[in-house]
Amino acid sequence: MFRTINYKRAINLKEEQELFLTIHNLLSEQKLGALATHSHGEPWASLIAFAATDNLDSIYFATPKTTRKYSNLVNDPRCSLLIDNRENLASDFSNSIAVTATGVVKEVDESEKSAALQLFLKKHPYLQTFTQSPTCALICLQVNRYNLVRRFQEVMEYYPGL
Repeated sequence: MFRTINYKRAINLKEEQELFLTIHNLLSEQKLGALATHSHGEPWASLIAFAATDNLDSIYFATPKTTRKYSNLVNDPRCSLLIDNRENLASDFSNSIAVTATGVVKEVDESEKSAALQLFLKKHPYLQTFTQSPTCALICLQVNRYNLVRRFQEVMEYYPGL
């Protein structure tokens, strides 16, 4: 379900489908995002490689269990992930888009790990050795909401699964 935040207007089905495709394409094309966590009231941002499911309800990433990122997520599973398509050009101010996925994370259990890892490694085959380390955790961000911003003024929300 999509909703426009600015201008408080409802969107039609065609706009909803276009927005879903915009988010889906961005998450398919981009390989890295900035994960935001926190600990003891202090924010923490980490660059991560990710892969999203086709229906956009889950995003997977891998991290060593020895990192601050992992510790922060264990202590509070709420987080957000920013993905954008900027290129450090002046045109970014009018052409770039950014999506923030918010939700909660959980470590992928053994019954789901094979399929999740396959999805992740299809996008990031060069990380296979990294993911096979016994200290590496495969994490699933269960997305509650996406916020899409484009042209720095147009803000829309998407709730997967609704």
